[in-house]
Amino acid sequence: MSVETIAPILVGSEWRETPTRQAVIDPYTNNPVAEVCLARPQDVEEAVTLSLQAFAGLARSSSHARATALQHVAVKLKEHKEDFAQTICLEAGKPITDARREVDRAIQTFSIAGEEAKRIPGEVIPMDISPGMEHHLGLGQRVPVGPVLCITPFNFPLNLVAHKVAPCLAVGNPILLKPAPQTPLTALKLGRLFQELDLPKGTLSILPCENVLAESMVRDPRIQALSFTGSAAVGWSLKDKAGKKRVLLELGGNAAVIIEPDADLHLAAQRCVAGGFAYSGQTCISVQRMYLHDDVYDAFLDRLIPLVEALPAGNPAEDATVVGPLIDERAAIRVETWIKEAVRQGARLRTGGTRDRALIRPAVLTGVDQRMKISCEEVFGPVITLSRYQDLNEAFDMVNDSPYGLQAGIFTRNVDSIFRAYQALDVGTVLANEIPTFRADHMPYGGMKDSGLGREGVKYAVQELSDQKLLVLHLSP
Repeated sequence: MSVETIAPILVGSEWRETPTRQAVIDPYTNNPVAEVCLARPQDVEEAVTLSLQAFAGLARSSSHARATALQHVAVKLKEHKEDFAQTICLEAGKPITDARREVDRAIQTFSIAGEEAKRIPGEVIPMDISPGMEHHLGLGQRVPVGPVLCITPFNFPLNLVAHKVAPCLAVGNPILLKPAPQTPLTALKLGRLFQELDLPKGTLSILPCENVLAESMVRDPRIQALSFTGSAAVGWSLKDKAGKKRVLLELGGNAAVIIEPDADLHLAAQRCVAGGFAYSGQTCISVQRMYLHDDVYDAFLDRLIPLVEALPAGNPAEDATVVGPLIDERAAIRVETWIKEAVRQGARLRTGGTRDRALIRPAVLTGVDQRMKISCEEVFGPVITLSRYQDLNEAFDMVNDSPYGLQAGIFTRNVDSIFRAYQALDVGTVLANEIPTFRADHMPYGGMKDSGLGREGVKYAVQELSDQKLLVLHLSP
């Protein structure tokens, strides 16, 4: 397997070249690496029709057949691990070691889905708890909803695709996938593996396309669900356009960490550097805001800065690189602008923040006010901000003073403080002595407020993208 110079779209089981194409750019060199074909309205219409036809077969398929297909994808991903990793590195600018970890996670995601396909729960519902229903019995099971439109972002071009595709296949939903325009090649490469499966023809279509065409699919009543990962503004806008279909949104964040006086500062500093600067902070759960108790603020900062300054930055193709480029120079200019704006407003830049094309040196800012854009919005770049607090309740208030509520971390040895954080923080997940950048692919994952709607993690996505169907039996006395 290798990167194709001209990358065709996948309509059902057919690879199709189209006249309209878009360049895929290497973020580090800014050179084009391929041209991806863009779907036309007729391609989308055919893909939707095929998905409806495939649904009839998929809905009746056995759990064993779907599990076998998912495990096959996992095995093939393992066989082609380095090829997928190199493609991710090339089109996303992700450091190659992180790209390899992403492939490992995708293998795990498909493997988990293969297991979940065999244990989608049913339920026996005793009806005789109500008077007059002594001779009735309910049997329930979860059934697929139908074709699902999946829209994925650039930052995890394989594993976030896996988190859409694998649960859909596990329960029996056909998939219409629109990958991010910056990183379509990895998704299309995954489509090659699906062609080896004994599945109905329209099970998976991969449709890079213009946004207006994607929005037409969002509005299409034949598509039964939308699963979107991306920016909050786009996600909520698409929800408004989705009509009656169910919607699963995994959106933005500005993840916060609290450091209590009894914390293991060495552990906290190491983990927060990893959580803030891996893949240049381009994840929705990257450490962005840090709240430190006055008693440990200076000691923690003294530990943090040398770790940040030691991070190797540069060419993502080199094994040693930790911080590579942002997805494009426009994104880097935005982050640089936000940093400079914060400094003008009174923040202090302790290290980093300089830009070389799409590369931003890892930045640490102190004296940050809650209203500064670098704090209250999602920076999506290699930036950590530090603020002081004196009382833990004050820290909770500052963490919650955000439109987002995805994940948050607290470092402390005090179990009571951990449970107070769990109760007080308005986020989907609280992590104790761990960074909010942590995610295991089987755990329920999602947020509150502007951070999204519903939960991913294979088991939980299966529940979101299936219906409860009930059979009531009237038994003879």
